[in-house]
Amino acid sequence: MKVKSKGARLAVLAALFVASTAQAADALTIDVHRDANCGCCKKWISHLEANGFQVIDHVEHDMTSVKQRLGVAPRLASCHTAVIDGKFVEGHVPAAQVIELSKRNDLVGIAVPGMPAGSPGMEAGGTQHAYQVTGLTKAGTDQVIADYPTK
Repeated sequence: MKVKSKGARLAVLAALFVASTAQAADALTIDVHRDANCGCCKKWISHLEANGFQVIDHVEHDMTSVKQRLGVAPRLASCHTAVIDGKFVEGHVPAAQVIELSKRNDLVGIAVPGMPAGSPGMEAGGTQHAYQVTGLTKAGTDQVIADYPTK
């Protein structure tokens, strides 16, 4: 596209600036708490970033305390814990469910317990174990949010 006048060029630049600013404002910010020695946590962070999240990375020395403080029940535990909009995200949760969590007022958090092969950050040579994304309701009950692999 060739723009001839200075005024038209400024208008095009202003439109591009507004469009890029709007996209940046749409990015969801998530705080990820992880152990310094865990490589799969870094891979999960990369998964989130590739899906448009702005990640604030917190290296922790006592993940048990972090999980307790954020209300992660031991049955839901995995290696890292994130927080978005005051809600916890435990383990290798796909980005789509993190986005869904931000729209759900009935949940205090979601989790992929353990470290299932094939979940985001746990890709291992094509191995894909079945797993569920579990939501924790405000009433304290578990609710299946998604099944993977999807059919």
